[in-house]
Amino acid sequence: MASCKFFLLAFLVAFAFSSIDGGLAARNLLQIPNLPQPKLSPIPTILTLPQPTIPTLPLPLPPLPSIPTIPTIPKLAFPPIPGIPSFPSIPFLSPPPATTSP
Repeated sequence: MASCKFFLLAFLVAFAFSSIDGGLAARNLLQIPNLPQPKLSPIPTILTLPQPTIPTLPLPLPPLPSIPTIPTIPKLAFPPIPGIPSFPSIPFLSPPPATTSP
């Protein structure tokens, strides 16, 4: 169990040191003066394609096949559940009466 804790601690320390480099790189980028933005080429336009013609459905449509009937499941008869035996009650023992009143 202790080796697992040390492994987890070593992993967290390694993760902390690896994130330091990212923080330093971000700080260096923020200290660089504004550079001129590169000129980007314009976005090409999408050519319009001819719209295909959709064939029409033949009318009237043929009738759908009938759904087959599902056989009925026979009812299962379970025997009656026997009663749960009751345990005898334990009499409540009250503490002895106090000899002095509070």
